[in-house]
Amino acid sequence: MTRTGDATHTAPEAGRTTAQRRILTVLVLAQLLAGAGLAAGITVGALLAEDLLGGPGLSGLPSALFTGGSALAAIAVGKLSQARGRRPGLAAGFAVGALGAVGIVAATALESLPLLFLSFVIYGSGTATNLQARYAGADLATDATRARSLSYVLLGTTAGAVAGPNLVGPTGVVAEALGLAPLAGPFLLAAAAYGGAALVISLLLRPDPLLEARRMEIAAAEAGLTSSSSSSSSLLSSAPSSSPSPAADAAATAADSERHAVAPVPTRIWTADVITGVVVMALTQFVMVGLMTMTPVHMRAHDHTVTVVGVVISLHVAAMFLPAPLSGLLVDKFGTRAVAVSAGLVLLASGGLAAMAPPQSTALVALALILLGLGWSLGLVAGTTVLTTSVPTTVRASVQGQADVAVALSGAAGGLLSGLVFAWIDFRGLGFTLAALSLVVVAAVRPRGPARRHRGVAAPPTTPGRGPLRVVHSFPVLEGVHRAGVHVGPGGGG
Repeated sequence: MTRTGDATHTAPEAGRTTAQRRILTVLVLAQLLAGAGLAAGITVGALLAEDLLGGPGLSGLPSALFTGGSALAAIAVGKLSQARGRRPGLAAGFAVGALGAVGIVAATALESLPLLFLSFVIYGSGTATNLQARYAGADLATDATRARSLSYVLLGTTAGAVAGPNLVGPTGVVAEALGLAPLAGPFLLAAAAYGGAALVISLLLRPDPLLEARRMEIAAAEAGLTSSSSSSSSLLSSAPSSSPSPAADAAATAADSERHAVAPVPTRIWTADVITGVVVMALTQFVMVGLMTMTPVHMRAHDHTVTVVGVVISLHVAAMFLPAPLSGLLVDKFGTRAVAVSAGLVLLASGGLAAMAPPQSTALVALALILLGLGWSLGLVAGTTVLTTSVPTTVRASVQGQADVAVALSGAAGGLLSGLVFAWIDFRGLGFTLAALSLVVVAAVRPRGPARRHRGVAAPPTTPGRGPLRVVHSFPVLEGVHRAGVHVGPGGGG
């Protein structure tokens, strides 16, 4: 016979699984479109700037501008998502990105540098939203599948992002037919792609994953049970609707706002867990953007055609997003520390290979960019998992938005400085510099020492040969923000 308690647990869990499956499907569909918009900037942004500015010295400026713009957008998307849910936040972010792409096309037609630079900042909203979508994939996931769930959303970016660079030639033909510069063509595609993603999110992302996770967490708290994460409260909450009406979502948002007044909020959000996760993501972003931005300029300077450059960038983008499920599986299986260290080592190999590869060797340059994408994927999934696991739903979207600001600013610095370093000590020097910086990722997750024990915090449970069972504890310098009954005070410590 089935016990009553089992029946009570099973129905909500089945509803949660159905809702999560629908949410992931919609997010992947939106990312398929958004990936094409993302690819335009990373493929031809530096080339467009080089043509308009007359030299490579500031060719990294567009990358710096749209990654800087993504930092501003990350704050806005995070705050809007925190207040109203993931759906309005993501939809608005993609729509603004589409507007920026239209502005870039107009700037090339008018040959207006001020409009071009402003439009690149606005265009960065699409980049920020593309990355923020991964958090939505993890909101309703369980601890055992959280890394894989967010990695599936990253995987959705692959098709559009890989196809985008290969469409530089065809979209250039379309642009010329419209009387525009050929390099404006990819941004025509970006405008349509980001606009389509905004529509998909706005119309289909139901239930809202963050609002649903928050509702479940509050339901568990009201039942008198403390939950360490939104996923652990799933067995005690009512089953989520697979496709609630807009009115139901609005009611949920209003109810959530009322309950915020009584919901417990940790006294310190930026724990060592969160800070180290952000450091790993920011460093991998800096290295990735720095090397990726100048590769097209380096290749064209050695007589590679734009088509060949597009193929190399496509392989790089594929390596960024296609291995995401593998990155997620590795995090779920071996923990965030092992995967973050692996990210640093892979990025080290990428920078070294890029520096030593003969400029005429398309294969070796492509291999260096593939390793660059893989290292970025490992670092992003590891850091994101920590952020999602360590931050409660009451402040999760805002904290994630602020974390992505740091990541975006790091990318902006990488894009801007890469052009200056390239002009100063050429591509070889840039590769070796970024390779050395990759070692900082390894240092950021140094092995755990015994000093932590005096705080009275028990070591996480382990299984022989597996290390910590909880993913968040896999970062050795990190302390879980959700230990039962423990909140870290403002001054650090325990």
